[in-house]
Amino acid sequence: MIEELFKVGPVSISPFGGMMVLAFLLSWMHLRWGLGRLEIGDEEDASALLLAAGLGGIAGAKLYYAILYGDPASLIQRSGLVWYGGLIVGALSLLWTARRRKLPMARVLDVSATTVALGYAVGRIGCFLVGDDYGVPTRLPWGVAFPYGLPGPTTAGFLRREYSAAVAPEVPADELLRVHPTQLYETLICLAIWLLGVRLIRRRVAPGTIAYCVLSLMAVERFLVEFFRAKDDRLLGSFTVAQGISVLLLLLLFGLWRWHVGRRAAEVVAAESR
Repeated sequence: MIEELFKVGPVSISPFGGMMVLAFLLSWMHLRWGLGRLEIGDEEDASALLLAAGLGGIAGAKLYYAILYGDPASLIQRSGLVWYGGLIVGALSLLWTARRRKLPMARVLDVSATTVALGYAVGRIGCFLVGDDYGVPTRLPWGVAFPYGLPGPTTAGFLRREYSAAVAPEVPADELLRVHPTQLYETLICLAIWLLGVRLIRRRVAPGTIAYCVLSLMAVERFLVEFFRAKDDRLLGSFTVAQGISVLLLLLLFGLWRWHVGRRAAEVVAAESR
């Protein structure tokens, strides 16, 4: 774990904070490119959309964490962010801004979904650098030990106590264990999803197609990676809350896709009958 990159006066800049800034910068660049590529917006539109999504996303992520862990004090602390809370509120803020600026909603969602995949991939590198959101113990050669992880180190005792991890009882409580670097798993997978989105943007596929594809793949990615995460919110049997939300998101996206396809088919039939 790297606790601090540098200081600006009394303010300490952590690796997570640094990667968040990089994620926002790269997201803005990609959003500006995507809007221009699809000829639906300019640099000012990209800035407005990213600002709305960013502020809404941080607020939603903080609120979700406070509700999930019953910790209102986390709302004013630097730590405590949950992905799906940020996605939901950030998406609503982005849609509201797109509507106010009279931008084509389906195309905005196409570019924004791909932008989310890129920003998420970069942000997870920050999680890795500070030892947050790590996985369960593993013997695989790429396993990583976090002596100063968040919220605690990957010692046998901490993993047993906090996450009910399957650690042999004979392993000493203070022994540092290697765990799945699930943060990097998500970075690699989401970068691949982002590259797929970029390719679809270049091909200018039908409006809405990219958003459905990218968001569905990200939901599947999160569902699968949760099996390797060290979590304390397995409230649905062996499944986590995030996995439950992933399933609901997939069902919602499937329903919206069916509605979207049906609507387009009806428009084609109506146009041909004129």
